[in-house]
This record gives sequence, C-alpha cells and structure tokens, in this order.
Amino acid sequence: MYRNQLLDCHDRIKPYIHRTPVLTSRLLNEISGAKLFFKCENFQRMGAYKMRGATNAILLLSEEERAKGVVTHSSGNFAQALSLAAQSLDVKAYIVMPSNAPKVKKAAVSQYGGHIVECDPTIESRIAAANKIALETGATFIHPSNDMNVIIGQGTAAMELLEDYPGLDYIFAPVGGGGLIAGTALSAHYFGDNCKVVGGEPFEADDAYRSFHSGKIESNDTTNTIADGLKTVLGDNTFPIIRKYVHDIIRVTEDEIISAMRLIWERLKIIAEPSSAVALAAVIREKDDYRGKSVGIIISGGNVDLNQLPF
Repeated sequence: MYRNQLLDCHDRIKPYIHRTPVLTSRLLNEISGAKLFFKCENFQRMGAYKMRGATNAILLLSEEERAKGVVTHSSGNFAQALSLAAQSLDVKAYIVMPSNAPKVKKAAVSQYGGHIVECDPTIESRIAAANKIALETGATFIHPSNDMNVIIGQGTAAMELLEDYPGLDYIFAPVGGGGLIAGTALSAHYFGDNCKVVGGEPFEADDAYRSFHSGKIESNDTTNTIADGLKTVLGDNTFPIIRKYVHDIIRVTEDEIISAMRLIWERLKIIAEPSSAVALAAVIREKDDYRGKSVGIIISGGNVDLNQLPF
C-alpha cells in the first residue's frame, strides 16, 4: 500500500519540488569512520524537505477544499513550506506561529504569502488557534508531521537518495514530530536493500527516544535545544510507523549538535540549520557501530538566522 503511495506521490509533486543533490566529504568520512552520503534538502524549495509533504497534502485536496484554504501551526519550516506550496497552487494559507519563532522564518512565511497568526509558544495554544481558524474560515487543517499525506511526501527524499545510492546500509534523519523519519523509514523499507533507519534527537527534547522505548507517546517538560525544529512531539500516525520501521534513535548533546553543524558548514561548504546537524551528530556519537558502513544522512533544512549562529 505505502509503496504505491510513495511512487504516486513522487510523480505528483515532481513539478513543484527540486530533486536535491547528494554530497560527500572524504574528511567527514574519516571523522565518522563511515561512508557518508548527504541528501541536501537544505537546497529544496523554501530550504527544507517539508516542501514535499506540504505540496502533496494540498494536491490531494478537492477543488472545493482548496477554495477555502489551508491552515497549520508550525515553528518555522512547515509554515514556510505550506505557504509556498499554497502560493504555487493558488490556495490561501493561514499559519499559526509561536511568538518565539525565529524572525527569519516569520519573514519567509510572509514572503511566501502566508497569513501569520501569532500564539503563545505552547503546543496547546498552537492547536487552539489553528482550530479556531479552521472553524471560522472552513480552511483544511494540515498537520506539520502527523498527516499521512505529509508523511508520504517527506518519504520521497529518502526514495530519491536510495535511487541514487541503492546500497545504503543506514539512513539517519532528525526526529521532531516524526514526519520525516516515518516517511524515510517507509521508503527504506520498500525501496532499500535491508537499509535501516536511525533517528537523531537532542537530549533536551528526547520525547521520541523515550516513546520508542516505553511504547507510548511521551512529551517534554522543557525543550531547551538549539534545534528549534525538533521541539514537537510524535503523533498517532507517526509513532506506529516509527515503532515498526525505525531501527534506533540516538540522543545527542547541544555541544555535539553545534560541533556537527560547524563540520557541515566547514567541510561541505553548505548552510544547514541546527536541527539538520542532529543526524550527523548521532552518527559521530556512535561511530563505532557504523564504521565502514554506507550511511545516508538527510540534511533536513538550511533556514538559519545568520544573526544567531552558535559559532
């Protein structure tokens, strides 16, 4: 079922997304002890993989639904993705953003034509504000991660990576709401050759790690992490896929995230945001387990506030 959904989705969204390049670095291979292949979704339209899922979700709406618009809540990248996807398809997008979202991400949402509604920086107030807009306007709510059409869309990045490098032993992806890693795990299952998927997550927001081991969806009391895209929790669609198809989740410290981010900037000569660096940080932290293996890493996005760099 998912196999065909992934194939159909990729055909559907192709005209609206970039097929992003895969970069390698001899020095990063030496540091990690593995052969690393970086799928650069920081080069995706709007600067992150989330363009894939947002585009798929809107394309699957009826004409009547599109006419009423779409609404989501997001701290940044999905807000931009839904805004640009909606603009590309002539659909109105209402975006609920927490008051503490990075300025660079708010500015981009406005540039892409998204209508921003600010809320308090809690999951509860995000949900309440989005529900209110949906009720008042008739707009369709599209969840940033816990929507099957979004999950399938996000999975197309790993699908492309496996088309280019079918012999990968592992694919690493960051874990926030779980949309990327769930989609990645489905793609690895259906298109990989015994390719296992591993998540990277900050210790400071390790709900997915705890959920993975406890068997139920856990939450975070605090999320004091530089990886601003990974502060959300798993949902009832992402979690079962993660439990079934993800091999492991590795936690990393804030220093490890910053160090990995710096390595990506210095060695690959590309801009990656802290949330993206978590996947590389996870490989390096547990490098003895992956020595000599072929490892794909999804650089999830490159939307960084250049005035707030950690180095």
